[in-house]
Amino acid sequence: MAEVVESKKACAVNPLKMSQPLGASFAFMGLDACMPVMHGSQGCTSFGLVLLVRHFKEAIPLQTTAMNEVTTILGGYENIEAALMNIHQRAAPRIIAICSTGLTETKGDDVEGFLAIVRQRKPELADTEIVYVSTPDYVGAFEDGYRHAVTGIVRAMVKPLPTVATQITLLPGSHLSPADIDELREIIEAFGLTAVVLPDLSGSLDGHIAPDWRGTTLGGTTVEEIRAAGASAFTLAVGEQTRDAAKALQDIAGTPFEVYERLTGLACNDRLMQRLSQISGRPVPAKYRRQRSQLLDAMLDGHFYTGGTKVAIGAEPDLLLAVGSLLHEMGAELKVCVSTTASPAHALLPAAKVVIGDLEDMERAAAEAGCDLLVTHSHGRQMAERLGKPFFRVGFPVFDRIGNSHRRYVGYRGTMNLIFEIANLMIEQIPHHHEGDWPLTPEALRAAQPVPQAEAGCGTGCGCGDHAAVAAASA
Repeated sequence: MAEVVESKKACAVNPLKMSQPLGASFAFMGLDACMPVMHGSQGCTSFGLVLLVRHFKEAIPLQTTAMNEVTTILGGYENIEAALMNIHQRAAPRIIAICSTGLTETKGDDVEGFLAIVRQRKPELADTEIVYVSTPDYVGAFEDGYRHAVTGIVRAMVKPLPTVATQITLLPGSHLSPADIDELREIIEAFGLTAVVLPDLSGSLDGHIAPDWRGTTLGGTTVEEIRAAGASAFTLAVGEQTRDAAKALQDIAGTPFEVYERLTGLACNDRLMQRLSQISGRPVPAKYRRQRSQLLDAMLDGHFYTGGTKVAIGAEPDLLLAVGSLLHEMGAELKVCVSTTASPAHALLPAAKVVIGDLEDMERAAAEAGCDLLVTHSHGRQMAERLGKPFFRVGFPVFDRIGNSHRRYVGYRGTMNLIFEIANLMIEQIPHHHEGDWPLTPEALRAAQPVPQAEAGCGTGCGCGDHAAVAAASA
């Protein structure tokens, strides 16, 4: 069990964490025909939008209530009403999802009351689902905002329905990529089950060219699928951040659930396969037995390059647990662990200490510990240059690499991918010997000198043994 220590610095020098509103907006991106809205200033939305666009390399629908100095003091009702009506008229979304920011939370806007008044005054919004979550950015982090958003969606839209025995709900954490979600859906369907994924980024941000243009999200969990979650026979929640949403589903529809703290590794995926086999009444498909065998071989091959490696890692709690635990199982030492917010996941991390801090804390500790590998998002690249250490990018945002939607690190196959990427990165650091690496003694240098041509036996000065043999024969 790791000891959790909070940095007492007056400010974040090189920030590691992202804000709650951004995490909530990220969750709303996984809903189909949705328009996420930040209730705050234009700057709050702009900075979050930039990070999402740079990470996914896609067009991101994200709106704002555009609060200014006057409306912040007088209250934001008129801004919310204007934003809702403009979005409804121009983009016609099926869901408008609103998250608060530090600006409006400090003012104390009663957004739920505002929405009730808007509903009464604007009947044309009757067919539009409106979800609101409180996500002040002066507390918590990206993962907290995501957690509140998914829980808010469940509480606002899911209703109890007759149970469908072959349907299960999958609640993916914010640390899972669209490719991770696709992998888990494929595993579930291999057991003859149907998955309702909430939210489903694999439908909206999987890097596809849509046949038409809409001002809203293009793909993801539909309104009908969200409501159908009330009929699921079981809930699979990935990451501690999804526990609240799983409990909300249980309270609303009586759906039993199981939380998987991580699905990157061997034992945790064995547990998933056993659970799916139990729910479906089917044996584990042969292809996953084969993949498990391949993962064992990958772990055997990879541990030669990760064993004994001193690692510094900075990430959101669930991602920190997933990547850190796998590295520990591969023989690495988690010397420095930095996270963004408090979480029960920290208690499961195989490390001595977790610091709630920033990348400056990580850099200083990594230098003191003599770490061999740095793991965090793209904002750690300058740290890696200063320390001269290999750098593995993981988490959000990763803006100096492409293909983030297709990086797969869950399941047997995804775990193999992660092992190969890290092991190959460490192979590149293995030094290779070159000429001049071993200084020779004067005696060795004289012995290595070439024989002068005049000493050759043929007398021609060429030093060729064939000429010497010919000369001897002719004599």
